[in-house]
Amino acid sequence: MGNGVREGQVDFKQQDVEPFPSTHLPPEGNQEKKKVLNSLMSGALAGAVAKTAVAPLDRTKIIFQVSSKRFSAKEAYRLIYHTYLNEGFWSLWRGNSATMVRVIPYAAIQFCAHEEYKQLLGSYYGFQGKALTPFPRFIAGSLAGTTAAMLTYPLDMVRARMAVTPKEMYSNIVQVFIRISREEGLKTLYRGFTPTILGVIPYAGLSFFTYETLKKLHADHSGKLQPSPPERLLFGACAGLIGQSASYPLDVVRRRMQTAGVMGHTYSSILLTMQEIIREEGLIRGLYKGLSMNWVKGPIAVGISFTTFDLTQILLRKLQHSTNVER
Repeated sequence: MGNGVREGQVDFKQQDVEPFPSTHLPPEGNQEKKKVLNSLMSGALAGAVAKTAVAPLDRTKIIFQVSSKRFSAKEAYRLIYHTYLNEGFWSLWRGNSATMVRVIPYAAIQFCAHEEYKQLLGSYYGFQGKALTPFPRFIAGSLAGTTAAMLTYPLDMVRARMAVTPKEMYSNIVQVFIRISREEGLKTLYRGFTPTILGVIPYAGLSFFTYETLKKLHADHSGKLQPSPPERLLFGACAGLIGQSASYPLDVVRRRMQTAGVMGHTYSSILLTMQEIIREEGLIRGLYKGLSMNWVKGPIAVGISFTTFDLTQILLRKLQHSTNVER
């Protein structure tokens, strides 16, 4: 396309005709800015919609992860029901405001970074404009998740604290930051950071890898360029199931380390935290506590997230195209 634009401009000069104004042929820099902005907006919306949809299940999972209570579907239901009776319906979304403060920039950065990493890796491996091969596909997802996690981690810490404490302890997000900083030190805001990054690499890598792979296989076998929304949901659900199952033990360790200050524990390292969990609760019942709930929550959230991102991207491109045509 770049060559075509240059040739067209030469022809106009030869015929002494004014070239089209920049609104018709936007510079490459403007196109790239619009692409990044579209990715940021689509990612932010995707994260907000997905996390809000599963917030009650997410809060319940965190409560079990950070306690020594034995997990079961019956106990999870009982906890949700008692929370509803004692604290009201909206208490099931307690901590969701902190989740939104974190997940909107996190998802925006992650999806945008994934698009950019795909482009960079495509140029590096010689796949520009084509689907990446499996290994670069996994690397692009892992790098995107790592980038987002590094930039938004303190917000995840705050969200975990709000999820496991009564509302009288922390009234809002700002108070959580202030109290943690004063009582436990600023370093506490990054407690659990290492297991988070170690967990994000397989989680984000496998999630994006699975979703992109399923879309490519669908296009190869069906002949359709784009899957339908229900198919996108299904592909995203598979991506979430695989990604979260692979990284779940590190998610439990991360939550324990994040909430140690309010749960009466002291976890100094990943290995010591794992050893204590296994010693007190067992390997499966401890490190995989709540995984069955994640098999419900995770696929729903990831499916909604990927589908919302793709459809929002398509809508924004159509809107920009129709605007350019009108001009």
